[in-house]
Parts: sequence; C-alpha cells; structure tokens
Amino acid sequence: MGSREVLGQAARLASSGLLLQVLFRLITFVLNAFILRFLSKEIVGIVNVRLTLLYSTTLFLAREAFRRACLSGAAQRDWSQTLNLLWLTVPLGVFWSLFLGWVWLQLLAVPDPHVVPHYGSGVVVFGFSAVVELLGEPFWVLAQAHMFVKLKVIAESLSVILKSVLTALLVLWLPHWGLYIFSLAQLFYTTVLVLCYVIYFAKVLGSPESAKQQALPVSSMTDLLPSMTKSRAFVNWEEAKLTWSFFKQSFLKQILTEGERYVMTFLNVLNFGDQGVYDIVNNLGSLVARLIFQPIEESFYIFFAKVLEREKDATLQKQEDVAVAAAVLESLLKLALLTGLTITVFGFAYSQLVLDIYGGVMLSSGSGPVLLRAYCLYVLLLAINGVTECFTFAAMSKEEVDRYNFTMLALSSSFLMLSYVLTRWCGSVGFILANCFNMGIRITQSLRFIYRYYRKSPHRPLAGLSLPPVLLGTFAVSGGITAASEVFLCCEWGWLARLAHIAVGALCLGVTLGTAFLTETKLIHFLRTQLGVPRLADKMT
Repeated sequence: MGSREVLGQAARLASSGLLLQVLFRLITFVLNAFILRFLSKEIVGIVNVRLTLLYSTTLFLAREAFRRACLSGAAQRDWSQTLNLLWLTVPLGVFWSLFLGWVWLQLLAVPDPHVVPHYGSGVVVFGFSAVVELLGEPFWVLAQAHMFVKLKVIAESLSVILKSVLTALLVLWLPHWGLYIFSLAQLFYTTVLVLCYVIYFAKVLGSPESAKQQALPVSSMTDLLPSMTKSRAFVNWEEAKLTWSFFKQSFLKQILTEGERYVMTFLNVLNFGDQGVYDIVNNLGSLVARLIFQPIEESFYIFFAKVLEREKDATLQKQEDVAVAAAVLESLLKLALLTGLTITVFGFAYSQLVLDIYGGVMLSSGSGPVLLRAYCLYVLLLAINGVTECFTFAAMSKEEVDRYNFTMLALSSSFLMLSYVLTRWCGSVGFILANCFNMGIRITQSLRFIYRYYRKSPHRPLAGLSLPPVLLGTFAVSGGITAASEVFLCCEWGWLARLAHIAVGALCLGVTLGTAFLTETKLIHFLRTQLGVPRLADKMT
C-alpha cells in the first residue's frame, strides 16, 4: 500500500472519528452536567482523581508500551506472535492492579466513610475493571492496525454514554450507595467496551465473503487466542525488545501525563473538594483535546509509522513517502496551532460563563474560572505537542527512544517538584502552570528531532508553526474585544447580557475563521482533500 493510500485511510479514520466523537461527547456532556447537580465536591474528587488514577495507571503501565510496539514497523509480520505478545498485557494488568490496589488501600489517606462511603470496594472494583478492559487489547490493536473506521469511536463512545446513563439513574434512585454507584458504572463501561470489539470481530470473521474478513491476518476467533508452535518462538523478540523500550518511556510519560494527580494523591496538597473542582475544570478544558486532537494524533501516528522506516535516515528512504509525511506534518502543525490559539484567545473571555452553565455556582465561583483560563493556554501547547510527538514516536529508532527516556526521566523529576512548589505557592492553578512547563520542554525535544530528521532534505515541515501577521493581528483584536465584552456583559447582568456576550464572541470568531480561510490556503486544501473527500466517499458507498 502506497503512502497516499495510507494517508487516505488515516484521514478517513480521523475525520469520521471527529464527527462521531462530537456527537457522543455532546450527549455525555449533558449527562455529566446533570449528574454534577447531585454530587458533593468530595465524591467527585475521590472518583475522578483517586480511583480514576488507579484505573488509568494500571492500564497505562500494562498496555501502552505494547500498543506502540505492535502498531510500529512494516505490515509484514507474524500476527500470531504479535497477538501472543498482546495477551501478556492481561497478567501484567493483574500484577499492577493488585500492587496499586494495595498501595491505594494501605499507604494513602482513606477518606471519611461518612462523607465518602465504600472507598475500599471502589478500589477493588476499579482495579478489576482495568483487568477486564485488557481482555480486549488484542482486538483493539488489530482494529487499529487495519484502520477499521468508526469501530473504536463507536465502541468507546457507546460505552461512555451507557456508563453516564447508568450513573445518572443510580444517583437519582440510590444516592446512599456512594462509591458503589461509580464502581458499578465503571465495571459496566469496561465490559461493554470489550464486548463491542468481541462482537464486531465475531461478526466479521463469521462472514467469509466480507472484504474486511479477507484483509485480516486471522480467519476465526480462535486465531485471536494465544497459541504456541514448535516451529517458531512464542513472541517476536524484536517486538518484545521494542516493547521494553516503550515501557520505560511509558512509565515516565504516565508521570508527566498524570503528574498533578499523583501529587494530589500522594502529597495531599489539596483536599478532596478542591481536587474535585480541579478535575472537573481539567476534564472540561481537555474536552476539545479529546474530541479533536486525540483522534488526529492516534490516526496519523499509524500513518507515520506505516510510511516511515524507523532505522533509516530520511535521505535513505523512499522520497515520495518522506515528502508526503513532511507535507502532512506541516498541515497538522498548522491545524493544531490555529485550533489551540483559537481556544486560548476566546477561552479567556468565556471561561466563567461556560463553568456557570455547566456546573452552576460550585464551579463558576472561586478558583474555577482562573483554572479554566489557564487551561486554555495549556490546550494550545497540548495541541502542538500531540502532533510533534505523534511524528517523533513513529520515526524514532529504538536507540533514539532509549535516549529520549533519559530526557523524560529528568523532566519527570523536575515536573513533580515544580508541581509541588507552584501548588504550594498559587494553589491548584500551579498544576496547570507546571503542565505548561512540562509540555513546553516536550515540544522542544520533539522539534529538535523533527529539525534534525529533515535537515538534509528539501522539506521544512516546521513552517507549519508560523502564521501570517494579518491573522495574528485578527486574533489579538478578537481577544481584546471579547475581554471587554466579558467585563461589561458577563456574568452578573442576566441572561440577555450573556446572550449579547455570546453574540460578540460569535462575530469575532467568524471574522477570525474567515481570515484564516483566506490566508491559510494550503491548510484549507489539505482539509478539503484529506478530511473532506473521504467523508464524501463514505456517504457515496
């Protein structure tokens, strides 16, 4: 398969993912806003910080390295060995869930049972739900490797929506259950998620005439189970070595990704109520990152990993593939920069209004608006980092990945210390400032790699990080107008003034997007040809 065909598949995966995720996330957004009206800040803090951290840490340590290793490299591989390697995530997940569960129960401060009942049961069920989710790991990797459009988005979104519905019903009917509600909902979520993948592959593999079945490297469901033969090793040892390299890196990346939650959990710099407010704002602020940036990053990581060869310099590879990768990277950087800058400029003037609509006074008063404004700046850095690391991790050799681990180790230590110091100094907003510092360093490392990678070639993908002066001026004027609008129209003057404030923002946003449309013709062409045509093709077939 040529680079342009792979690009088309990646673009189709990203674009369809965006549309479906927007739809499903809007439904989940409304359900979560409803649930918040019935919860205390302490419950939110325990569930969204303490227990979710247990769940995400178990999954990350058990599977992240396997995912990256098994989605890298050429298409010619022995899939039975790859699947055997992926099934090792289950016993690894059992180990991490037991170890981390013991830490959560024995070493961390236990909340007041009168305020947050059934904490111990919550730890057990959240750890078990992580192991259940790992049962679907071989199916997930196989689907991603063959770019099964919409499966991942539908499975995850459907699971989240059903989880939110179940949570809302239990909160209304059985509020005294406490953490039992969220534990059952979490286990229900992982079960539905795994079943979606199992049922899908059972249906595809049960239809011999299906084009997708013929494209798969397995012919029956039993081929997806672990197998051992005398003619070959149980796993591909090159993949296993690459997995170990990614595991060391993933351990450090998890600290950087969830660093503020580790500081909250282990150092007790915030009480459970403040943790709850911070996490709600964090989830709300990262909504756009999950809706837009994550599908693009995951889809185009697969594109770069398939088109580029890890162990070869750019000048020694097929030049058409290198050129296509450079053009795609430049467009993705431009898209990330524009999206992140739009969120930063307009988010500053609309943070308080959004929080008031979403969670009421609990969020719009106190530190909530300041947190969300700071997070808007972080989203800009998050967008750029997602694209740069997407390319970097797909193009790095094993040795470069190992060297990068040392940089991540130093960054992890400095990030944790900075988080602690800044939080002591300026409260929960210190976590976001530390994340901005962390993201800036990671972007710098990735930019250095990209510059060196294309240094001897005629391609300059980093040009995607520059904007024309007229567009920058439009952003600056829009930011000033919306900031003044917030002072005079929001948020103590009633709903009529709020609607006027929204209208001012909509007008400024329209002018900004229009200016971007006229000045960024190269990006518009990329969006039309790569993200627009595949959607049209899907509708016609």
